[in-house]
Amino acid sequence: MSNSVVVKSDLVNNVHKRLGISQREAKEFVDLFFEEMRLVLESHEDIKLSGFGNYIIRHKQQREGRNPKTGVSAVISERYVVTFKASNKFRQRLRVLKD
Repeated sequence: MSNSVVVKSDLVNNVHKRLGISQREAKEFVDLFFEEMRLVLESHEDIKLSGFGNYIIRHKQQREGRNPKTGVSAVISERYVVTFKASNKFRQRLRVLKD
């Protein structure tokens, strides 16, 4: 398994090649897709992508935490976090790749 990372420019190049559109159009498409996802998540709505997975906004309450390096207690403020849960179909495809 490789330790490579796919960056946005890689996605743009793949869209450009697979759809046969210009680099500029591919970049605009990828930017719009991620902007739309960001706007939906910022409005505290979940995103469900069939066959891929779900992006879910979760509210975390304020809690007491501890700095693992120093052991000093600290308050962790309440916040919203985005979690991703892969769909069953996607998980099955990953299992096949693993074998």
